[in-house]
Amino acid sequence: MPFICMVLLPAAAGLLLFGLRKRDGVMRTADILYALLQMIPPIGIYMTGGVSFAIPLTGKGLEISFASEPYQLLFLVMTSVIFALLSVYTAGFVKDREYGGRYLLYLHISLSMINGAILSNNLGGMLFFWEGLLCTEFLTLMINNREKPETAIKALIVSGTADLLLMGGIIATGIAAGTLTMTGIRGLAPEGAGLAGFILMFLGAAGKAGCMPFHSWIPNAADDAPLPFLAAFPGAMEKILGIYLSVRIVFDFYAVGPGSPLSVLMMSLGVATILFAVAMALIQKDMKRLLAYHAVSQVGYMVLGIGTCLPVGVVGGLAHMLNHVIYKSCLFMTSGAIEKRTGTTDARKLGGLAGVMPVTCFCFTMSALAISGVPPFNGFFSKELIFHAALECGVIYYIGALLGAVLTAISFLKLGRALFTGETRLPAGVGREGREADTAMLIPMCVMAAASLLLGLFNRLPIDGLFGKVLGQTEQYGGWPKSALLVVLSLLALGLAAADHIYGCRKTGAPIKAADHIHEAPVLSVIYAWAQKGVFDPYCWLQGIMNGFSFLCVKTEQGVSWFYDRGVVSAAKGLGTFLSSVDNGALSRYVGFAFLGLFGMGMVMLICLL
Repeated sequence: MPFICMVLLPAAAGLLLFGLRKRDGVMRTADILYALLQMIPPIGIYMTGGVSFAIPLTGKGLEISFASEPYQLLFLVMTSVIFALLSVYTAGFVKDREYGGRYLLYLHISLSMINGAILSNNLGGMLFFWEGLLCTEFLTLMINNREKPETAIKALIVSGTADLLLMGGIIATGIAAGTLTMTGIRGLAPEGAGLAGFILMFLGAAGKAGCMPFHSWIPNAADDAPLPFLAAFPGAMEKILGIYLSVRIVFDFYAVGPGSPLSVLMMSLGVATILFAVAMALIQKDMKRLLAYHAVSQVGYMVLGIGTCLPVGVVGGLAHMLNHVIYKSCLFMTSGAIEKRTGTTDARKLGGLAGVMPVTCFCFTMSALAISGVPPFNGFFSKELIFHAALECGVIYYIGALLGAVLTAISFLKLGRALFTGETRLPAGVGREGREADTAMLIPMCVMAAASLLLGLFNRLPIDGLFGKVLGQTEQYGGWPKSALLVVLSLLALGLAAADHIYGCRKTGAPIKAADHIHEAPVLSVIYAWAQKGVFDPYCWLQGIMNGFSFLCVKTEQGVSWFYDRGVVSAAKGLGTFLSSVDNGALSRYVGFAFLGLFGMGMVMLICLL
C-alpha cells in the first residue's frame, strides 16, 4: 500500500492532470487538491513507524525493496510538504500556459522517482528511481526548447556523468559489502574497493545536489527552463535527494572519521563550491541567474558540514538543507512572480517594485535575510553550526565559509535594492496598475517566508527534534549559538557586506552595479573573464576534447580520401608515365634489365646464404 500511494499514485496523478490539460481550471484545481492529499501517506508512515517489504528480481541480489530508516521517514515528509507548496505555486504560474499539462506530468512523475529513491532499501533499486529523475529533468528542460536543446543536453551529460559515478560507486560498494541491501551495509572501511565505492558514490550524490563540478547546467537552466523548474529541481527536490544519500554514505555505509583524508576532500569540495559559485552570483544582473548560482553555493555549506564528520557539522548541514529548500524555493518563487508581472527578471530593467508588488517584496526580503545568515532567521542558526564544525576542523575552512557569507550578503543587498527600491521602472508596455501574481503563487511564497523566520525563532524543533533525533544525538545544538565569538564574527561579516555595498553604490551610483568594483579588480577581472568564457567549466573542457577529437577524425577521413582519390591515382599515373618512357622498344635496354634482374636475385640469394 505505501508503495502504491507514494511511488505509483503520483505518476498516475500526473497522467490524469495531463489528460485534463485542455481544461486549464480543472487541471490546476486537481493539482492543488492532490498536492495537499499526497502529504497524508508519508506523514502516516512517519507516525506509525514505517514499512518494509521486498520483491526479488534476480538471483544476484537485485530487488525492489523498501524499508523505513529514520532518515528516510524524515526526508519523505520534507519532500511531501515542499512538493505541496511547489505544486500550489506551479498551479498559479502555469495558468493559461500551453505547456502546463506537460510540466505537471513531469513534476508528478519526479515525485514518484524521488519517493522511490528515498524509500528504496536496495542500491540497485534506488539507482533505477535515481535515473528516472534524470529523465524527467531532461524532458522538463526540453519544454519550449526543442529548437535549442543545448541546456537540456548539457544537463543530461553533466548529471548523467554524476550518475555514472554513482553507478560505479554502487558496484564497488556492493563488492566491498557483499550485498546491495542498504540496511546490511554498515561501517565499511574506505579502503580498496570500499575507497573507490565511497569516493564515487559521494561524488554522484553531491553531483545530484548540484555541487561542483556538476553544477554548470543550473545557471543555463535559468535562461531556458520554466521558472517553477528552478524552484522544484535545483532549488528543492534534487537537494533533498542528494543530501539524503550523502548523509547515508558518510554515516551509515562507511566509517569516515573527522580529519581523515576523505573528510578533508569533502570539506575542500564544499568550500570550493561555496566560494566559486557565490563569486559568479556576485556579478549577475539577472535575478534568475543570480539565484541559480546561489543554489549551487549553498550546497557547499551542506557538503562542508557533512564533510566535517562531526555531529554538530552534520546536524548543521542537514538543517541548512531544510532551510535552503525553504528560502531558496521562496526566492525562486518571487522571481517567477516578478517575471509573470513584468515579463522579465533582468534587474537592469526593473526598480521600485516594492510599491507595485509589496507582497513579493516582503517575501523576497524575508528569504534574502535568511540566506544571508541574518539573525534570527533560520539560515543564521544552521550556518553557525557549520561554522563551529569548520573551525574545529581547520581555520581555513571557517574563513572560506565566512567569506562566502559576506559575498552572499553583498549579492542580495545589490539585488534587493535594485529590484524594490528607488523610482519605479518597468519594461515598456507593462503598466503599474493591477494586482500582483495569482493568489496560488503568493500563498506558498508567504508560507515559506514565514517559515524562514519561525524556523529560526524555534530552531530547536528542526535542529534537535528532527535532525539531532534521527542522528541519535543526545547533545542539544538548537537555541542561541554557544560560541559568542563566532556570532560576533558573523555579525561583523554582515557589517562588512553592508559597508562594501554602500561603497559600491556611491562609486557607481546604481545598486545593481554595487559589486562591480569587485568584478573589475585587477586580478579578479581576468579570472572572471576566464570564468565567463567557460575556462573553469568541465563541460567546456569536454566540449574542447570532443571538438579536438572531431577535428582529428575529419582530418584523418580527409587524408584517407586524398590517399585513395588523389594519391594512389597520381602515383599510378606517374608510374605509368615512367614505364612508358622506359619502354622504348630497344633490345639492348631489355637485355640490360634482364641482367640487372639476375644480378638482384643473385644478391638476395647470397645474403640468404650468409
